[in-house]
Amino acid sequence: MLEARGLDVLLGDHQVLWGAHLRADAGEIVAVLGPNGAGKSTLMNTISGLLRPRAGEVLFDGRPITGMPPHRVVGEGLGHVLERRRLFPYLTVRQNVWLGAYHRAARAGREEQYARVSALFPVVAARAGQVAHTLSGGEQQMVALARGLMARPRLLMVDEPFLGLAPRIVDQIAEVLRRIAGEGVTVVFIEQNVERALALADRGYVLESGRTVLEGRSADLLRSPEVRRIFLPSQGASTAPSETSPRSEDCGGEAAAR
Repeated sequence: MLEARGLDVLLGDHQVLWGAHLRADAGEIVAVLGPNGAGKSTLMNTISGLLRPRAGEVLFDGRPITGMPPHRVVGEGLGHVLERRRLFPYLTVRQNVWLGAYHRAARAGREEQYARVSALFPVVAARAGQVAHTLSGGEQQMVALARGLMARPRLLMVDEPFLGLAPRIVDQIAEVLRRIAGEGVTVVFIEQNVERALALADRGYVLESGRTVLEGRSADLLRSPEVRRIFLPSQGASTAPSETSPRSEDCGGEAAAR
């Protein structure tokens, strides 16, 4: 459904991604993992059209969307919920959520979709007339996700959906992501907590220094010495992959570097 291949991305004069790749199939939940500065958000922003790659391509349903403007990417059925919610603080919850249906393709049936996202996130109905900046962090995250779903995406990317949230709210949001994946919406999300991410995801990709260094099924990644090396250096392997010759390891039969 979604495939990013060989992405090189620069921010100013600094290269952030070096041949990064990712694939997500219909109905999957895919985690993008990596330490701070690994290039996770840059990868997601490039897929959604917020950044243009210097090299590489992005395909959605087999069609190239590389460098396509974000509003056209949304129209293709690919949604993106940015890190830190990005709500309009002085608009109400209802107004913020309805902004997600701005695209022409999403306007038809938006009342029905609003009812659906309100059922997924009861806070949307309960706080409909409340301005966004008065909500808790968890409530704001739910409103941001509801807004992302208003466009009726076939694939939803979410940047750090659990950042700074209480465990109870994390569990609620994880359950909603499972539900929408069960309805056929592909979910790709960024997370730094490896165990939390892989408990939710079907598969995962690990980025390090802008390179996709590891990919595989969640159960296989949890057992991987490379994952321990990257996220728990004191418990990991004694050697690291070369910066000049990165590799993407195959965990449990998944496709290796392309």
